[in-house]
Amino acid sequence: MIPVLSPEQMRHADSVALSLVGPGHENVFIQRAGFATAQVARKMLDGAYGKRIVVIAGKGHNGDDGRVAATWLREWGASVSEIGTDEVAGWFFDSRTADLVIDAAFGIGFRGTWTPPIVFDVPVLAVDIPTGLNAADGTVAGGVLAAHRTVTFAAPKLGMLFGDGPALCGEIDIVDVGIDVVDEVDAFLVEASDVAAWLPPRDRESHKWNHAVRVIAGSSGMGGAASLVSVSAMRAGAGMVHLSWRTGLDSVSVPTEVVGHSLPVTNWADFVATDIQRFSSMIIGPGLGRGDDVASEVRSVLARCDIPAVIDGDGLSASIDPKGEYATLRARRAATVLTPHDGEFVALGGDVQNPDRIAATQQLAAITGCTILRKGPTTIVSDPEGAVYLVVAGDERLSTAGTGDVLAGVIGALLARGLAAPEAAAAGAYIHGVAGSTCAVEGTIARDVAALISDVMTEVVSSVN
Repeated sequence: MIPVLSPEQMRHADSVALSLVGPGHENVFIQRAGFATAQVARKMLDGAYGKRIVVIAGKGHNGDDGRVAATWLREWGASVSEIGTDEVAGWFFDSRTADLVIDAAFGIGFRGTWTPPIVFDVPVLAVDIPTGLNAADGTVAGGVLAAHRTVTFAAPKLGMLFGDGPALCGEIDIVDVGIDVVDEVDAFLVEASDVAAWLPPRDRESHKWNHAVRVIAGSSGMGGAASLVSVSAMRAGAGMVHLSWRTGLDSVSVPTEVVGHSLPVTNWADFVATDIQRFSSMIIGPGLGRGDDVASEVRSVLARCDIPAVIDGDGLSASIDPKGEYATLRARRAATVLTPHDGEFVALGGDVQNPDRIAATQQLAAITGCTILRKGPTTIVSDPEGAVYLVVAGDERLSTAGTGDVLAGVIGALLARGLAAPEAAAAGAYIHGVAGSTCAVEGTIARDVAALISDVMTEVVSSVN
């Protein structure tokens, strides 16, 4: 996992590192950062000799990094111009005048505004973070120079992963300059190697009931949700999926491999609890519909069937007790994962107005006693104790109906395979995201994503073996 820091955490790590090497030794880290920047620049240009490079260098340590990089690039044969931040406004650079622009204007502590130059058809390399991008939340208050690549030191900063950060940072290089950040971290970016490490190997003697998943999903007009959840759970390794849905048999087209029975009109909990201990996890909510009667039945199932569960879609608001209380959720002993998008986050009682998306997610996880997977361009997973996983796999191809049902199915299968709730949620989001980003750029639908789940999981596991 890759540690991700807030600006405050990074500044504290910097101060600790400086206290260890002694006053006046900032230059040690600046030399390392500047050299790393020069190396990335040379890589971007496929060699430095004869290249024209513009370095925008501020007066602080970020500018110092740029000046050290300029020294190295000149040593390697480049023609380098250094321009101060107070004189760059109104400048114009294109391929006739430059081969690369390096933004070393201001670092993570910048809080004002600046006017960057106009850069046309020339790559931009940002030093630590694009100037003007808020390192805490990814917002932009004034001018900013979008980077094709960003070289950042010790760890990525939160603002690089949220808001406008991903679009403005481009490809990110993380460079170790000798600053220890381990003690500062409470959020981690999930990588393929993490998912591979979490996934347990399949036992040679396993059988279909070892990783069975119980699905409560679907109703009249919403049968697709039930089908997508069930298929995705099987693609993610469920040995058996038993599906139940509301209303008549014509509501749901049950996938060939899935066992299916409609729910009774009332007393769902009695029906579901009959053989619930044969199952290793449960998924409840997608496409169930709304209403006080549905909510009451959902809460009864959650209370009676205390096995690891994913609550998604219509099950989210249904899981909240009357008057907005969380007694049903908090009484569960088994792992529980809630998977809201921002609208559902509000319905659950989350503070969607809080610009600190991580803190708001941690708060909701704490008060519900559940693991929260908050969907978004950067997915946030927080357990009740506040540990955070961030997932950036996936893109706009997942913004289509039914992909959330696919995600719920994958997480449910991973819970059935024995993963703890935070890891099941984070791994599910990663697998789901990679599957989505593997699909066609245009016209991708949820079943396309579901069809790729097993291939992605196979590739993730094999990539580290």
